[in-house]
Amino acid sequence: MKLHVLLFLLPATLLAQAPKGIWDAAVTQEGQPVAFRLEFGGGTPLRGAILDGEKRIWSSSGVFANGSLELRWDYFDSNLKASMENGVLKGAYTRRKRTGPVTLPFTAKPFQPPVPSEVKPAQFAGLWRLQTDAERGVRVMDGRFRQSGDQVTGTIQRIDGDFGTLSGQVNGNHLVLTHFDGIRATRVEAEMQADGTLRGLTVGGPKFRGVRAEKATQMGIPEPPDPTHYIAVKNPAEPFAFQFEDLDGKPVSLSDATFRGKAVIVTITGSWCPNCHDEAPFLLDLYRKYHAKGLEIVSLGFEYTGEIERDRTQLRAFARLQNIPWTVLLAGTTEDGEVQRKLPQLASFGAFPTTLFLGRDHRVEAVHAGFAGPANPEEHRKLKEETESLVKKLLQ
Repeated sequence: MKLHVLLFLLPATLLAQAPKGIWDAAVTQEGQPVAFRLEFGGGTPLRGAILDGEKRIWSSSGVFANGSLELRWDYFDSNLKASMENGVLKGAYTRRKRTGPVTLPFTAKPFQPPVPSEVKPAQFAGLWRLQTDAERGVRVMDGRFRQSGDQVTGTIQRIDGDFGTLSGQVNGNHLVLTHFDGIRATRVEAEMQADGTLRGLTVGGPKFRGVRAEKATQMGIPEPPDPTHYIAVKNPAEPFAFQFEDLDGKPVSLSDATFRGKAVIVTITGSWCPNCHDEAPFLLDLYRKYHAKGLEIVSLGFEYTGEIERDRTQLRAFARLQNIPWTVLLAGTTEDGEVQRKLPQLASFGAFPTTLFLGRDHRVEAVHAGFAGPANPEEHRKLKEETESLVKKLLQ
């Protein structure tokens, strides 16, 4: 029998080649597609990277065999499983969340340049003040967008951090922006109104109205909360204190020799928190610059499951991914009220990450809620400058 006849008789899944290069992908959240790009690296073993702006979030492992793809991100406790069907990948992305495993339908096909809209696009570029109709929590946030033709990128900055790099397309007055980073699946839709304001919603989240930032006051929309005043300690004159176990089960406290007489940055974090992943390289730069001058950092991890070994495993993966050289402690779970139960000196709590800056006497000199990451370059640069200035003051 000739070779081409044999190939014809083989199942299509056995003939499928491993995906390569950039693919257009989407997961489905609340019945709506959340588009993103996925890059496949060559070689063995196969790896895949979620594209988040300029950042590539590489899988920790991967395999493609017999037409089936499996990628794992161990630091997210997540898996992508899909089968190749006529050049299209179809399957599911599953990640462990606080409530248990959550599965999102997944599809992907080789990258194709976006087709330009035939309708003249409205202009969304600039800084917007957004006010949601949420009944709980902070209702005001900032949106910052850049636009080229009908293509828009940018982010929304909430008190706990930015939304990551949102990207999408304008069709007339209608804008759709999406973002997926392995943790969050976000879809934002906004409609430009005749008066130049916005009406929109986040899929699975609240509706919002938006105005240009310079018009916010006259339109009755207040400033977003100040992240440096959003969370406080009950008694700033009292040295901060805690004791938790490290990832080997050894008790660690601020009274230990490692921290004695040192300025300390305490970050309240979690491996499941995308803004915490953004904060880690930022803190690593500070550690490398100022550790020899008396700066210590300690991460207090609050994880999903309450299963000690599983939560330690997740924090180890987080520390390994981010090249963290400082002390990482398992402090508790993400159950409501847990942070304040474990850290009773806090007067309030409402954002992961939250970062406390302690002087050499371990009194809290400043607290910063949330994090403005690289997706918000203007605020990220400002935060970097202000934090470095604060660290220099703590070390004096």
